[in-house]
Amino acid sequence: MRIKNQSKLIVSILTIFLLSIYMNPTNIVSAETDSLGIEAEGAILIEASTGKILYEKNADKVLGIASMSKMMTEYLLLEALEDGTVTPDQQYNVSDYVYRISQNRSLSNVPLRQDGTYSVQELYESMAIYSANGSTIAIAEIIAGSETNFVKMMNDKAAELGLEDYKFYNSTGLNNSDLLGLHPEGTGETDENVMSARATAKLAYHLLKDFPQLIETASIPRKTFREGTDDAIEMPNWNWMLPGLVFQHQDVDGIKTGSTSFAGYCFTGTAERDGVRYITVVMNTASQKARFDETRKMLDYAFSNYSIEQIFPEGYQIEDQSVLPVTKGKEKEVKVESNAPINVVLKRGESEKELYKAEYVFDQEVLSEDAGLVAPVEKGMKVGQLVVTYSGTSNYGFITPEGEHSLKADLITTGDVEKANWFSLMMRGIGGFFSDVWSSVANAVKGIF
Repeated sequence: MRIKNQSKLIVSILTIFLLSIYMNPTNIVSAETDSLGIEAEGAILIEASTGKILYEKNADKVLGIASMSKMMTEYLLLEALEDGTVTPDQQYNVSDYVYRISQNRSLSNVPLRQDGTYSVQELYESMAIYSANGSTIAIAEIIAGSETNFVKMMNDKAAELGLEDYKFYNSTGLNNSDLLGLHPEGTGETDENVMSARATAKLAYHLLKDFPQLIETASIPRKTFREGTDDAIEMPNWNWMLPGLVFQHQDVDGIKTGSTSFAGYCFTGTAERDGVRYITVVMNTASQKARFDETRKMLDYAFSNYSIEQIFPEGYQIEDQSVLPVTKGKEKEVKVESNAPINVVLKRGESEKELYKAEYVFDQEVLSEDAGLVAPVEKGMKVGQLVVTYSGTSNYGFITPEGEHSLKADLITTGDVEKANWFSLMMRGIGGFFSDVWSSVANAVKGIF
């Protein structure tokens, strides 16, 4: 009898345990979040033109980023090149710190001569293609005078770009313990750069948006550093998904790999097909191969399942709402329309397009008291916005607040309305006066009868 009761107790406990697993909301959310089965500690997939998030897993967990840190170094360098504070042919004299780091071939490096000079372009290519750490520190010194100053610039720029969940301790992404005791001031001996997958994707989004020319260098599969000299060294790209390399994907053309014992194997990838570009991030995967395998899963999922569609064209007008009255004008009204198309990322085979609705939001500071315009009115005058809202549930949102703006277009007038001359306005006023008098008389007569 006791055994029977114990059996019932065990069955009851197991039943409660299994129910707790299946009914636990956390488990349900986790299963939905990892719908692709991405084997990485953190991951995210976004469409690059809008920043629309299509998939995420532990996207806000702060993890090591290793050499993916160099995307911020690239951003600051390309910004300096754009504003002219640095030039591609500018020469750099190698510091003792850079020399010592560059000689360590257990790290990714091109050895730099202590008495040598190198152009910014050479250093940039060795960083972007081969992830050369000595070259990266050299770039930091060129831009900021020291790596310590440059790290402050990195963190300041991250804040400016709206990143969250990040901390930069050096320019390379190495663990500070690899920097021979010469790590930036104010940082610890074993500090290492960290970010979340979301912050990493946001950095990549801004990098590609602000400096699309990056792809020209990031997509080079291999190059010889100082070709034709005694210092020549082959630089195969660590992004082995580039066409022609071991894990090639026909559409991949960037951006940056990373790996340390702390960060594991990481990769921020990007690929473009038929004018549509996606950005992926995987963090702390199991192996060098795994970071590319997991990236491929996300890219193939995106290209197979999503497309960018125009749901409202430029010049879109909402029926019965697209005419505004105009006072003191030669014409009494003017039409309005949107000045740009609204494009959204849609999943193929689903009727999500119907879940997007457009409405007008007029600028009350532009409209007169009677919700119209006062002449003169110029063609193309902004009077508000066409705002599109999404009423569905399968929505991860956007990587930046600006992404929401992709669902808006300015509302503008379609033609000119000149101001009527004084005589026309006077006659219009007289007509209005007699019209009011006649209306009053007519109403009075109606009241009598």
